Amino acid sequence: MFEIGINLTSSQFDKDRPQVVERARAAGLSGMLITGTSAQESVEAQKMADEHPDFCWSTAGVHPHQASAWNTQVEAGIRELAVLPNVVAIGECGLDFNRNFSPADLQEAAFTAQLALAKELQLPVFLHCRDAGERFAALLKPWLSGLPGGVVHCFTGTRQELELYLSLGLSIGITGWVCDERRGLELREMLPLIPADRLMLETDAPYLLPRDMENKPKNRRNEPAFLPHIVKQAALWRGEDPQWLADITDDNARKLFALPLRR
Repeated sequence: MFEIGINLTSSQFDKDRPQVVERARAAGLSGMLITGTSAQESVEAQKMADEHPDFCWSTAGVHPHQASAWNTQVEAGIRELAVLPNVVAIGECGLDFNRNFSPADLQEAAFTAQLALAKELQLPVFLHCRDAGERFAALLKPWLSGLPGGVVHCFTGTRQELELYLSLGLSIGITGWVCDERRGLELREMLPLIPADRLMLETDAPYLLPRDMENKPKNRRNEPAFLPHIVKQAALWRGEDPQWLADITDDNARKLFALPLRR
């Protein structure tokens, strides 16, 4: 199974980062995508991916929370990273009108600039959207015909948003949010609506530890080794075999990010 969203640059992994990767391998993961969310973290993500060839890859981009930092120097740095062989997507980019850590106009400018870069370099986009579905889709739609594809990472939106993103040809990333009996029930009900060939699975670690796991770690930190639990639960709620779902979501990720298929 393939982990499409691990924030391995987080300081929460500083004490045991190599062990986190090894536990992921031991848990049966076949690959991981390390998320870049700022200019500096994209550099760090690429270096981490480089340490684990044929198992880790990375994205390069600027999260909407960091959009106010976007400038020509940042763009040049992302461009330089994006041509490296183990950098396989532009992002995490998009809009977040929930917290507005960066002003909306600067979020939109940074998002559009990254879409243009992805089109130029012919890379898929690793997308973030929260409380901004219509505007997000409006900015994204004109670029999609020129892009290899994209995935809406950590989808937690409405059914209307899900149907909109699917109509645009996007893939959908599902995290352990779906395992949350307080916040994830609506998402759980939507799981069967996602075509199998458009579904991807992720932990978004160190965040979103699945609440229904037995023997949860005392530090409450999520990690990629817990992805099999998310696969198992998603398969249960979709009425599918867990191994089949693990295989097809692995294939989906490898096709989108132009990685060698396992089989």
